[in-house]
Amino acid sequence: MNSTDFFLKYVTFNTQSDESFTTSPSTRGQLVFAQELTKQLQEIGLSDVSLDENGYIMATLPANIDEEAIAHTTDIPVIGFIAHLDTSPDMSGENVKPRIVNYQGGEIVLNEEQHIVLSPSMFPEMNDYIGRELIVTDGTTLLGADDKAGIAAIVSGMQYLLERPEIKHGKIRIAFTPDEEIGRGANKFDVEKFGCKWAYTIDGGAIGELEYENFNAASARITVKGRNIHPGYAKNKMHNALQSAIRFHNRLPEEQRPENTEKYEGFYHLTSLNGTVEEAVLSYIIRDHDRTLFESKKKRIEDIAQRMRDERKADILVEIEDQYYNMREKIEPYMEIVDIAFEAMEACGVKPVIKPIRGGTDGARLSFMGLPCPNIFAGGVNFHGRYEYLPVHSLEKSKETILNIIRLTYLKYSGQA
Repeated sequence: MNSTDFFLKYVTFNTQSDESFTTSPSTRGQLVFAQELTKQLQEIGLSDVSLDENGYIMATLPANIDEEAIAHTTDIPVIGFIAHLDTSPDMSGENVKPRIVNYQGGEIVLNEEQHIVLSPSMFPEMNDYIGRELIVTDGTTLLGADDKAGIAAIVSGMQYLLERPEIKHGKIRIAFTPDEEIGRGANKFDVEKFGCKWAYTIDGGAIGELEYENFNAASARITVKGRNIHPGYAKNKMHNALQSAIRFHNRLPEEQRPENTEKYEGFYHLTSLNGTVEEAVLSYIIRDHDRTLFESKKKRIEDIAQRMRDERKADILVEIEDQYYNMREKIEPYMEIVDIAFEAMEACGVKPVIKPIRGGTDGARLSFMGLPCPNIFAGGVNFHGRYEYLPVHSLEKSKETILNIIRLTYLKYSGQA
C-alpha cells in the first residue's frame, strides 16, 4: 500500500474527539482505530508495537547500522515521528466519503444535491494545485487529513524502509496519540518510554510547512450571575446576566479577534455564550506567540471583570487555565533538528516554509516535557471542515521528508555526512 491507500483506509474510521468526556481516549472510535492500526503496524513488521489503556500507540523500526558506520560513533540518536488519531469535533467525521479529483482548475462540485462547491474564489490557494490529484470530501463531513495524513505518511515511510533493508538508519520510534484536537494529546504520553532524543510531529498543513513556534494558549470561563425579576416589574431590580455578558465581551478589543488577526498577532476567541437572565457563561480561548502579551491578555480579562464588579454592574467569576506554551524556547537550543528537516525538504524538491503555528500541536507540550518536537507538513488544506482537501503529491512529499530526515540524521551522526 502507498501513502494514499493508507489514508483512504484510515478516513473510514470515525475518530472525532469530544471534550465533554474525561476518558482517554475521549471517544470509542479512536480506540477502534487504534486497535486496527496496531494490528497493521505488526503486520508490516515493526517491533515493540504497543497500545496502552489510554489509547497511545508506540512502535519501533530497529536500527540496521552496519559495522563500518558504527565504528565512527556510538551516538546515532533515536528519533521519533508522531501524529494524532483523532479528528476535530468541529464537524462530523462519520461516514467520510473521499474521492480523488484530477484538478484542472475552477470549481469542484462536492455535493450537487446540496449545492456545496469547493471554489478558488473562496480558497485561492487551490490554484497552487492545478494539475494535481486532490482528495476531497462529499461536502457533508470533514476529510480527516488532520491528522490521518500524518499517520499515513509515517506508516508508509516505515513500510518503505522495512522493504528496503539496504537503506541504513538508526533506531526510529513512532507514536500515535488520542485527543490532540481537544488539547489532551500529550496528557498521558510517556516520554521516557518513547525514548527519543528528539521527534517531529507530522501535523502541519500545506506542503513545505516547518514550524517550531506556536501560540501560548489558555482557556477562560466567565460566569456572570444575574437577578431575574418579572419584566413588567423589573425597573431597578433586574440584573440581566446575558446583558452583562455582552457588555463584558464588548470591552475586549475587536481588533484582537481571530477574524482580524494573522501571523504573530494574538487574539481572544469567544467560543460559546450560553445562559439566561439568571446566569450566563462565556467561554474563550486566549492565544499569543509572545509570552508577555499572552500574560497581559489574561490580565485584561481579570481587569475587565474587576471593573464591572466595582461598577456594581455584574457579579462575575473568572476561571483561566493555561493549556500550552510556545515551544520555541525549548527548540532553539537544538536548532540542528530544524536544520535537518529544512534540508530534508529541499532534498525532495520541497521549498521549506518556516512559519509560526497559529494553534498548537502535541509537539508544543512534548517539548516542555523534555522531548524537542518541531512540526512538519502532512499536506492537508482547509482543516476541520467540509472544504478540507489533501493533494496526493503533498502527502507523498511528507513521506519523502520523513525518509530524508532519517537518512540525513544517520549520515550526520555516523560520520558519513
